[in-house]
Amino acid sequence: MSAAMSDNPALRQHLIDPEVCIRCNTCEATCPVAAITHDDRNYVVDAAKCNLCMACIPPCPTGSIDNWRVVARAQAYSVEAQLEWDELPGELSAEELAQQGLVATEVPAAEPSAMAMAVEAGVAEEFSAAQYGATIPPWSAAHAYTNLYGPKAAEKFVTATVAGNVRVTKVGQDYDTHHVVLDFGAMPFPFLEGQSIGIIPPGLAAQGRPHHARQYSIASPRNGERPGYNNLALTVKRVLTDYQGKPVRGVGSNYVCDLSPGDKVQVIGPFGASFLIPNHPRSHIVMICTGTGSAPMRGITEWRRRLRQSGKYDGGKLMLFFGARSQEELPYFGPLQKLPKDFIDISFAFSRTPGQPKRYVQDLMRERAADLALLLADPNAYFYVCGLKSMEQGVLLALRDVAEQAGLSWDSVGAALKREGRLHLETY
Repeated sequence: MSAAMSDNPALRQHLIDPEVCIRCNTCEATCPVAAITHDDRNYVVDAAKCNLCMACIPPCPTGSIDNWRVVARAQAYSVEAQLEWDELPGELSAEELAQQGLVATEVPAAEPSAMAMAVEAGVAEEFSAAQYGATIPPWSAAHAYTNLYGPKAAEKFVTATVAGNVRVTKVGQDYDTHHVVLDFGAMPFPFLEGQSIGIIPPGLAAQGRPHHARQYSIASPRNGERPGYNNLALTVKRVLTDYQGKPVRGVGSNYVCDLSPGDKVQVIGPFGASFLIPNHPRSHIVMICTGTGSAPMRGITEWRRRLRQSGKYDGGKLMLFFGARSQEELPYFGPLQKLPKDFIDISFAFSRTPGQPKRYVQDLMRERAADLALLLADPNAYFYVCGLKSMEQGVLLALRDVAEQAGLSWDSVGAALKREGRLHLETY
C-alpha cells in the first residue's frame, strides 16, 4: 500500500457480502497477498493486508466480493468481526463519519498499489498461475444469465425436483461420485456450459443458522441433460474427509449424493459469466481437469457432440486431459471411452495405480507438447482448467514450458490468453 494511502485517516475497506457469497473459494485462491481468509461461516478480507489490487473482483461468480465501506483506518472492521456477520453493515452517514473524525474530502478512491500493478502486468517475482486466468468470456460466447435466484434477487431460491441420481464411479471407500439430475419444471433456469449453481442444504448449521449454499458446476449442455427439457445435471463427490485427511461428513455433498428421485431441492444461481465456451466455427477447446472438475468439461463435450449429430459442428478440435488417482474413481470413464476418436482426443493420467509411476495431467501435457504448442499459437484455441487448486500451478507451468520449448514467448502468449478470454481457471 502506498505511503499516501496509508497516511490517509480514511479507509475504503474491501468487504465480502455474507448473504450473497456462495463460499466457492475463488477470491481466496486468486488473492496475490493472502488478504482473504475464511472459517466454516464466512469469507472475509483482512484490511491490514489488502492492497486494493482488485484481482479478486472479476472472477467472483456472484459479485459478493465487490463491496466497500468507508471507515476510519483505526476503526476498520476486524477479521474476527467479519467472521460473525450475517449481513454487511450499512454505509456510514456523514454524521457517523464525522464521529470517527472523518470528512468527505478524506474519503479515498480505489487506487491500485505498486504490487497490484505488477500482478496485473504479469511481472510479480513469483510465478502465479492465477494471474493468467481470463476474467472475460470468449468473444463468441453466448450471453450468460446470472444471479436469477438468490438472497438479493426477487426470488430467494427456486425449487427443483430430483429426476435422477446415479453413481458414476466404481464402488470404493472414498470416491463415491454421483450424477444428479435436477428438473426445474416451468420455472425459468437458463444456463450455459461452464456455469454453476448453489444448493442450500436443509436444517441448521452448528451456530443455529441456516446452512449456506454449496456451489456445484453444471455438468450438462445448455439445452438440458435431457435435450429440450428444463433440467441439468451435477457431478458431486461425497466428502468424507477434510484436506488434512481427518474424518468429516461434508454437509452439502452428502445431502446431494443421498437425494432420491422426487425429492425437492432449493437452488440459487446460476453463477459465472466468464468460464464459457466459444461458439464461432473452427474454434478449438482444450480441457484439463481432475476428479469432479470434469463436470463443466462434460457439459462442453456433450454440447459439441450434439452439434456434431445435428450437422452444425464445424471442425474445431477437442482435447481432454483428465486426471484421477485411479481409473476406478474417474467419473464417466465408461462413457468417455465410447466417444469417437475423431471427435475428441482424450489422455488419462492416474497418480496411484499400483506398480506404476505417478502421472499427472501436466505430465501428459508435456508429452503432447507439439500439439499444444500449435494450439497456444492459434487465436481460435481456448483452454479450460478445472479441479483442485493444487493442480493449477503445475498446469500453467506446463503450458509455459510447452510455449518456450516451441520458441514462443510465454510473456506474450500468457498475456494474450488472458486478454482474449482464452484461458479459464476454475479451481477450488
